[in-house]
Amino acid sequence: MRRDRQRRALVFLALLGSGVIAGSGCGPSQEEYDAQVRQVNELRAELEQATQRQEEMQAQLDRLTGENNELNGQLEAMGGLRSDLAEARRIATEFQRRAAQQQARLAAFRSMLSQFQSMIDSGRLRVRIVRGRMVIELPSNILFESGDAALSDQGEQTLAEVAGVLRTIANRDFLVVGHTDNVPIRSRRFPSNWELSTQRAVNVVRYIQEQGVDPTHLSAAGAAEYTPSQPNDTEEGRAQNRRIEIVLMPNLDELPDLSSLEQEAAAD
Repeated sequence: MRRDRQRRALVFLALLGSGVIAGSGCGPSQEEYDAQVRQVNELRAELEQATQRQEEMQAQLDRLTGENNELNGQLEAMGGLRSDLAEARRIATEFQRRAAQQQARLAAFRSMLSQFQSMIDSGRLRVRIVRGRMVIELPSNILFESGDAALSDQGEQTLAEVAGVLRTIANRDFLVVGHTDNVPIRSRRFPSNWELSTQRAVNVVRYIQEQGVDPTHLSAAGAAEYTPSQPNDTEEGRAQNRRIEIVLMPNLDELPDLSSLEQEAAAD
């Protein structure tokens, strides 16, 4: 309705300005002229009011548009903050999980040390932490005769005690590694220290399996003379290098997550 009146006012003003109204034929009476003038003035006033309202509405629209853009910027910033907060919470949760896991590992290691204490005190084994892994180290002279891989009676007795402790550790893999000194061995049965160290590790695995340790958690390896714990330049050092190590392997959830590297390799 308002737009129709505005349209009619514009048409009327145009006609008045062109002389079509009150400008041809017989002139209107004074009353008619005055009425036309009043109507023109009213329409002009309505037009001015409509123009002012339009300007005010445009200004209000511009202001609301600016406020909307500002709110959108704030929402985007809040979205980034939410994402950062969620990531921080995820990292904190993962840290807590790993801390609890580490505490559980330490408790299990302390329990093992306590159970091995009498064997440690008697010199039949020692326990070391190597690259974050617990290593049970047994001297070869307790387990085997020189140059042989068959377990001695004392070796079987010692391994039976060790197996009794290993059986109490759930969900843990054990790697048995044979080591020698750097003195070469050349025999029909053992052409080199590789064969001797490997056969000794296999025999230890077989025996502790017979003592009830789950074979699905056992593996054997030979390292020959290539990972000494001491220099081989003295008899004492060579004696310490002739050894069997039982390594407590980390579980999969204790290893770093390398899935991102796997995805990168697949992408390449």
